[in-house]
Amino acid sequence: MSHITLIRHGQANSTATDEESYDKLSDLGHRQAAWLGEHLQETANHHSRLFTGTLTRHQETANSMGMEIEPVRDARLNELEYFTMAQLLEDQHGIPFPHEQGAFSTHLPTVFTYWRDGKLEGAPETWDEFHTRVEDALQEIAAEPGPALVVTSGGLIAMAMAQAMGLDIPAQARVALAIMHTSMHRLFPIGGHWSPVLFNAVPHLDRPDRRQAQTHI
Repeated sequence: MSHITLIRHGQANSTATDEESYDKLSDLGHRQAAWLGEHLQETANHHSRLFTGTLTRHQETANSMGMEIEPVRDARLNELEYFTMAQLLEDQHGIPFPHEQGAFSTHLPTVFTYWRDGKLEGAPETWDEFHTRVEDALQEIAAEPGPALVVTSGGLIAMAMAQAMGLDIPAQARVALAIMHTSMHRLFPIGGHWSPVLFNAVPHLDRPDRRQAQTHI
């Protein structure tokens, strides 16, 4: 198994309340991605393969990173449809979408729980389908030789970490909420199983003039 470094996309449209309007990088998101690409080049981080989801924000992040590797696009690396399921939660169970940042700490695990339990009628995919596509995609990437970069989204990264660590839904939601834009998360195979050896690393943003660029939303 080869090791994989998961990267969350750059900051997207933080004022969005639906999937389509969220799916584009902000100006800051492009800068975050460019800084990450510069960091990888300056520190001679060697990755022979690059994968992305098929969402616009994934592809824009990979492009702004300026890697010399042609990316492989795989829809299995796309994000869960949080806005869609949040609307289903409100329509079917009367639980409103949060309007202030602190409320997401209870809203996200609620969405995950209703989704896992099959209580969101019309969800784009089931919890088990999401779990399986993440696992299958990463296992296939790891089966080929050479370290790989995977540009994806926070929910998928949280699922990968939950699978590696056996996390329950509250812990998985806390992981998802902690993940910063263009952060790096490395899974390394130890004893035939994934072990996280890097989580939420943003060395390219960890300097006084860029700390305000350490964003979650």
